[in-house]
Amino acid sequence: MSTAAKITINIIAFIIFLGMIIIGQKYIGIQGLCVMLAGLTGLLTQLFLYNRKNK
Repeated sequence: MSTAAKITINIIAFIIFLGMIIIGQKYIGIQGLCVMLAGLTGLLTQLFLYNRKNK
């Protein structure tokens, strides 16, 4: 896979995970919390993979 494709996929995933956090704040209750936690997990996973690659 080319570098440009990886960068594009990471940008799209970042936008999706950030959107999940923002949308999760609109819902009060356990459903909103679960959406926000899934988005946070995705962002932290992206950060982990970036840091592991660029040690």
